[in-house]
Amino acid sequence: MEAAQNSPAAGEAAAYRNIPGAVGVELAVDSPEQMRALGRRLAAVLRPGDLVMLTGELGAGKTTLTRGLGEGLGVRGAVTSPTFVIARVHPPLSGGPALVHVDAYRLGGGLDEMEDLDLDVSLADSVVVVEWGDGKVEELSDDRLQVFIDRAVGDTDDERRTVTLVGVGARWAGLRNESWAPWG
Repeated sequence: MEAAQNSPAAGEAAAYRNIPGAVGVELAVDSPEQMRALGRRLAAVLRPGDLVMLTGELGAGKTTLTRGLGEGLGVRGAVTSPTFVIARVHPPLSGGPALVHVDAYRLGGGLDEMEDLDLDVSLADSVVVVEWGDGKVEELSDDRLQVFIDRAVGDTDDERRTVTLVGVGARWAGLRNESWAPWG
């Protein structure tokens, strides 16, 4: 049996300390249900124009977190991984913002390739969540919330995750002032 190790997201999350003005919060998540609950909690602080970037290994919980965001934002449609369609738009059921859920895994280029999705047009009126967006969508906004989900990799059934929320830009300066736990 292979020993469990930390995933690469842990190192990427620590790199936020090199981003001027970035604010970080580290949270422990013990189950998929807690990951969805964290998504619902995050939805409470999101507003139209917010860019959220999700980073983590396959199976880390990026789509599970986004399901919780959709529940919290009150959007229409089941939130599923948009891997094969690249992007899904979930309109609001009431007066809130739409959720634009993007999976940039299969997109090799940077912002040029992303421009075909018109995310810059959607961003002003929506919450845009991009899985695998590192190095591809940062230019969409000076302010963004980066979510790093770290899980043990290897031969393990451990559901525990370390989630690091990193706020970049003035919009997220108060990230540490929020009450993040408990959310379950």
